[in-house]
Amino acid sequence: MDHNLSLITTIAVAFALALVFGLIAEKLKLPALIGYLLAGIMIGPATPGFVADLEIASQLSEIGVMLLMFGVGLHFSVQDLLSVKRIALPGALAQMTLATLLGMLVAWSWHWSWGEGLVFGLSLSCASTVVLLKALESRRILESMNGKIAVGWLVVEDMVTVLVLVLMPALAGVLGGSQSEATSVAAIWQTIGMTLLEVTGFIAIMLVVGKRVLPWLLWYVAGTGSRELFTLTVIAVAIGVAFFASTLFNVSFALGAFFAGMIMRESEYSHRAAEDSLPFRDAFAVLFFVSVGMLFDPSILIKQPVQVLSVVAIIILGKSLAAVAIVLALRYPLNTALTVAASLGQIGEFSFILAGLGVSLNLMSPDGMSLVLAGALISIALNPLVFASIKPLANWVVSKSDLARQFSLRMDPYGELPMTTERKFLEGQVVLVGYGRVGKRIAQSLTAAAIPYVVAEQNREVVEKLRKQGQPAVSGNAADPMVLIQAHIANASLLIIATPDAMNIRKMVEIAKQLKPDIEVVIRTHHEDEYLRLQKELGETEAVFFGEEELAKGMSAHVLRRFERPH
Repeated sequence: MDHNLSLITTIAVAFALALVFGLIAEKLKLPALIGYLLAGIMIGPATPGFVADLEIASQLSEIGVMLLMFGVGLHFSVQDLLSVKRIALPGALAQMTLATLLGMLVAWSWHWSWGEGLVFGLSLSCASTVVLLKALESRRILESMNGKIAVGWLVVEDMVTVLVLVLMPALAGVLGGSQSEATSVAAIWQTIGMTLLEVTGFIAIMLVVGKRVLPWLLWYVAGTGSRELFTLTVIAVAIGVAFFASTLFNVSFALGAFFAGMIMRESEYSHRAAEDSLPFRDAFAVLFFVSVGMLFDPSILIKQPVQVLSVVAIIILGKSLAAVAIVLALRYPLNTALTVAASLGQIGEFSFILAGLGVSLNLMSPDGMSLVLAGALISIALNPLVFASIKPLANWVVSKSDLARQFSLRMDPYGELPMTTERKFLEGQVVLVGYGRVGKRIAQSLTAAAIPYVVAEQNREVVEKLRKQGQPAVSGNAADPMVLIQAHIANASLLIIATPDAMNIRKMVEIAKQLKPDIEVVIRTHHEDEYLRLQKELGETEAVFFGEEELAKGMSAHVLRRFERPH
């Protein structure tokens, strides 16, 4: 019997080469994903030797996109998305517009038609959410305010791109000049209305029905005590909802899975769901990068080097500079602007889909598709280096420019306490860094005990809401000395760091100790290795709490009290 083993062969070879090249990349102090991309080039149709099944690899990578977006949804609630809407919505729309115009301008200089230039520019305007997630997770800033802004920004981009994908067939006639304008405009408005109706319908079903069904389903399956059934449920929900969204509502797989994760986050088992799905997300993410490498034709670097450099410049420099200008114009600090800029300095899955649809509609030539792929591969490979350059670049710019120094410190109206703040909040108070789920509960306990405190929080909308409630709060990153100074840390009795921003915890402690050497610090951390390191490095005036250990201690104490013998 003749068995077709293309699926098994593609997976086996892809994983094997990804492992080899990934290890080599790590040994060379390069990101492992560069090795995954090289593995894809090796088994792609543009290089000699074994050629993997491109269609199968593409479908496997799509599963990886679903699982990754589902995982983000598990850590990103609807409230998180709404909390960054003031910057993510206008920022994403403005940045996509500028990037598209820049792509059209370059395409015009190459004597392309304006329709091809539009599709080309749109393909360069949308960044890869998958690449962003891997970058944020590797730096443990996914749950930081900057991380939430970057993810929210790309979610808006994804939604806009979905609308563009639906509109492109209707616009094809207009861009090609083969339909009358009146008919085309009518068709476009009809398509826009149907698309908005479908997306709204999907979101409504997820919020009304999914919010009740999905958490209950996790709870019910968890009650069986079967770990494999629980993991199967998580994977089935992630892929099933994505397929349901795409089939019935024309919503992309990625967005469907993202909303499924956000809804399932309401379950008490969301952390377990995230942990159980992590190995699958990592494995299929590798296949995503391999599939990107398979699409790349290295000969384009020799045939059209100037065009390739132009595309890479638009993606890494053009989009990033536009993002920096937009974020600063919205009165956010320089660090946030640079983080968002680095997040957008690459393109990925939606760019391939847009360019591919453009080719099928005769709106883009195969050469344009090749340039998009070249730009994607190079920008993805360079993106970790772009992220690594944020801090040294910020330090250099601030040291050389007074204007940059002002942007770094920001004249934020919520960046300092009002002159009318009562003295009890300025002397002997508690400084609470972070007002998320943990910080909010700590604040409630402090309020109940009538202990005055000042909140330092990066989310300006949260600070604005606290101010309206009469609670003193300052906006900004507590790793910036000015934020702690504005919270009057020099006169505080206690500093509580309740933010999950693990990268800046030690910096916050160092700044606090410089401003008040004897201040007591209480720290919360998610990660066991960070917990052990902080315990070892910090002094006796710091108390470090690790979530899982404190939960175990609390439950153990309750059980022991229950079994105490009466004296």
